[in-house]
Parts: sequence; C-alpha cells; structure tokens
Amino acid sequence: MIRSDVLVIGAGLAGLMAAYTSAKQGKKVTLLTWGEGTLTVNSGTIDILGFDENHKRVNNPLQGIDNLPADHPYKKIGRQALQEGLASFLELTKQHELTYIGSMEANQPVVTAIGTKKRTAYAPLPMVLSEQALTKKKIRAVAIKGLKDFYGDVMIENLKKSFGPDKDYGVIPIDTGLMGGRDITIQDVARYLDTPQGNADFLSQLEDLDQDTLLVLPPIFGSHGHTVYQTISQEMKATMVETTCLPPSVPGIRLRYAFRDELRQLGVDIVESSKAVASEIEGTKAVSVIANSASNQRRYYADRFILATGGFYSGGIEMRDFEKPIEPIFHLPISFVKGEDQWTNEELFGSKAQGYAKTGIETNDLLQPVNKEGQVVLDNVYIVGRNLAGFDFCFEHSGNGIAIASAYKAASVGMGKEA
Repeated sequence: MIRSDVLVIGAGLAGLMAAYTSAKQGKKVTLLTWGEGTLTVNSGTIDILGFDENHKRVNNPLQGIDNLPADHPYKKIGRQALQEGLASFLELTKQHELTYIGSMEANQPVVTAIGTKKRTAYAPLPMVLSEQALTKKKIRAVAIKGLKDFYGDVMIENLKKSFGPDKDYGVIPIDTGLMGGRDITIQDVARYLDTPQGNADFLSQLEDLDQDTLLVLPPIFGSHGHTVYQTISQEMKATMVETTCLPPSVPGIRLRYAFRDELRQLGVDIVESSKAVASEIEGTKAVSVIANSASNQRRYYADRFILATGGFYSGGIEMRDFEKPIEPIFHLPISFVKGEDQWTNEELFGSKAQGYAKTGIETNDLLQPVNKEGQVVLDNVYIVGRNLAGFDFCFEHSGNGIAIASAYKAASVGMGKEA
C-alpha cells in the first residue's frame, strides 16, 4: 500500500507550493504529476492583484484585496496566509539563487515579450526595471537569430510607446550559432548561456555598449537561478533587463527547477506521468486516489488530499456537456455562471471578467469543498489555485498570488499552523 500524510495532485505553482509547505512541516508527501506542469507557460512574476472588479488598476495589492467581494478566494485565504506564504516562497527561491524583488503593497513595471509594460508585485531580479534603468537614453532590443516569438522590430515599436519617443532606439542582432534547420526557443538560448563558451560568445557581440544603454532581452540568462545574469551583468557596462516570456517560459522553468530540487531534498515522493482519474470515498472522507501511468494503475492512500489540478486550464475541471462542468477525480460540486450570454464577453481582454473563468470549486474559509448549502463535502480534501471558484486570474492579474497563498493555507490548516 502506498500511503502518505499528504497527497498533492498537480505540479503547477500551487501544487509545488502545497507539497513544499507540507514537507517543511515534517509530513510524508507524495506529489502526483501529469505532464510538465503549468510553470512552463508561467511568466515567473508573482502577480498578487493588478486590477479590481471594475478593471481599475490596483497600485497597492494588499489594499486592493480588502475591497474584493466576500466570495473571492483571497477573502477566504486571508491576509495572514498570503503574507506567510509569500515569505516562505521568497525563502525557497533565495536558497536556490532566484532573487525576487518587490512588495505586497506596490506593483512595479516589467517589460513584456512584445515590449509593452505590465505591473506585478514581485519580479525576478533580471526583470526588474530600476529607476536608474528608466533614465537611460539609449534602448536596444536584442534580436537573436532564429529565435521564434521574439521579434526586435515589434519590440522596438512597442518600447517607443512604453518608454516615450525621446530616447534613442535600435535593434542589436545576436548570433548564437544554434541554428540547425529549425527555429530555436528561448530555452535553447538559456541552455547555451549556461555554458562558459556561450557566455563568452554573447559578451563578445555586445562589448561596445556604454553605461547609458538599457538592453532589453528575452529571458535567456540561464535555465537555473540568476547566477548567469549576475555574472554577465558584472562584465557589461550597459544595464540589462529580461522581458516576460512566451512558452516555453524560462522564468517559469527556473522556478520549477528550484521547487523540484527542494522537494527532493525534503524527501517528497514525486510520481511523474501519473494521471489521477478517480478516488475512493468513505462517508465524508477521501481514502485514496486512483492514478493511471503508462504501465499500470495504482491507488495512493493519504490522510489529506490537496487538489491542484488547474481548473479548466489544465483539465482539473471538464465540461463534456454545456453547463454541466465536472471535477473528474472527487466529483466535487462546481460553481459556475449560468446562461450562455453570461459565459463569455465579446472582448477577450475587455473591462469585464469572463464568466467561464470564474468557474471552480466553492470552499469554506479552510479551503475545504462545500455544496450549495455551504456544507463540507469532504473533510480531508483541500482546494487550491485555479480550481477555486470566483476569480478570473487573467482579468485580475492575481493567479500566482492566489496559487501561493491558497497552497500555503491548505497545507497549514490543522497542522498547528492555522493561517
């Protein structure tokens, strides 16, 4: 029999954070993963809250949370769990040479993959736009030969709108020598810069830049931690800033490596390529989860279960028939907006949240699933991340903040560390 204190289902940010928090408390933890997890498509920034219900920009995320409706996940998670969860996250990332800069009380600008600006609470060190960086008179976008989804001319046009027309703009081409009959990805370039030869080649093509230049690059400075960025920065006169990323996301991959290395050190049993498909229930408690792998089917028994399967976006919630969404593992009740006209908006990125995006599992303040009457359905199951009902992470810019905070709370409830 495979038995754990805690079984976490899902390997996105919420699942990894839940496994980490549980293991830090001395629990025997099993993490079921199916696929690579969503960090490969994650910006790596920690958005807590960027916009309110009326799509007004939020400058202070903590204050903004106070004004959210009572059924919003942040209200159930609570400020304490958010603060403690972020502190724990920052401790882990620091240990793995990932430096995050920011505050829960202020959003800061970062540059996107197309040269626009977005705001976030915590940014990885290479993405941080310091006050000094914003004063540079010359802005250069790096265009890497053969790199798909990152185009220097598009970047420059949008940088002019973001930084103003009174600066000197240009594109610098870089040849990594990686072309081999196919387009290369940002991950390819990051691995290239993991090597001493890649470092030397890169620097040799940028050695003429002066101190009054801001160099805008895709996130290419190594696939683990921020050591490569710090090493090259010391050799450069120009200031460098990484943008956010289109998939595969190197900032997200850096986070995934940090979490997985830490989980292995803590003794977490990471079961890869194992898809949870069903569960065994006795009364109001889950007893086990049944998972399929390429070769067999297994039951995983645990005292508590944390569901981090990502909602609609990752198959954690399915809808085979319209207006009949299901949660396929525990068959938990789903909360969703009814009515075809309420399901979507005409504008994908408009001033109103998408109805479908708020679909999820309703919980109490302990993040246990509840039915329409507010009664707990399963005592030992906890819901985290995008499985939670009542928020549109894309509209609000709140996804990673909710992932971290809900995972921390779900893993802490009843463990002598109530958040």
